[in-house]
Amino acid sequence: MLLSCMACGGFMGHDHSCTRHESSVKCCCTWRTRPTTPRSLSSHTKPWGATWLYLGAVPAARMHLEEGIARYTPDQRRAPAFRIGQDPGVACRVHAALTLWLLGYPEQSLAHIHNALALAHELSHPFSLAFARRWAAHVYQLRRDVPAAYEHAEAIVALSAEQGFPQWVAQGTSLCGWALAIQGQGEEGLAQIRQGITALRATGAALHVPYLCTMLAEVCDHLGHMEDGLQALAEAYTLVEQQEERYWEAEVHRLRSVLLLRQPGTTQAEAEAWL
Repeated sequence: MLLSCMACGGFMGHDHSCTRHESSVKCCCTWRTRPTTPRSLSSHTKPWGATWLYLGAVPAARMHLEEGIARYTPDQRRAPAFRIGQDPGVACRVHAALTLWLLGYPEQSLAHIHNALALAHELSHPFSLAFARRWAAHVYQLRRDVPAAYEHAEAIVALSAEQGFPQWVAQGTSLCGWALAIQGQGEEGLAQIRQGITALRATGAALHVPYLCTMLAEVCDHLGHMEDGLQALAEAYTLVEQQEERYWEAEVHRLRSVLLLRQPGTTQAEAEAWL
């Protein structure tokens, strides 16, 4: 399924990366002229909000996602989920969670994750539940709550392997690896992060690879593998530039500066140039 990228006029493929296809203008116009019923608004504000989020336009993302949450009603449950992959109420809530984290509201972010998980469990829809679990692991990883991140990451892998969701298996594997590394199993965790990234790239997806690469770089830094960490950040930076996935760009730059400062011969000015 192709979603129209409302931010720049391109198409968003199965990995949500914008292709900037020139014929997408017609598709955008079609989306914009559809009747704005409460049901259509809830479903449509999710791709709008997610697009703005991934492009790094976080305040705009928040506006669209909160509108989608407000307009989500019980009669939208189940049927839309089987048509678009995940329930729109779950999708709006998890994207709002990351948006609020980036804006500096960690408790509101966590509340959205709790609500998304509760809704996904209520729906008994495996893909929506795996989707919510993946984002729960993401938010707990950002909060440095290692046990909670590991718990959700393990659940993602188990559920997604059973149901055949390879992207979530891959991302869950990397998140498990990060948690293991932070808890002292450094090399094993590092190997799992790499395994997850490789598996995710094998599906053709690019979305969130920069985020996973920063986890890899963090663990490499912890283990003293500076060159490997810088290589991971170089890959992340290349993807950010190619895919316009800007929401995690600042962290890519920050970590690159930190690792460069640890390199012999790097001046402070050279490292700070990335900030």
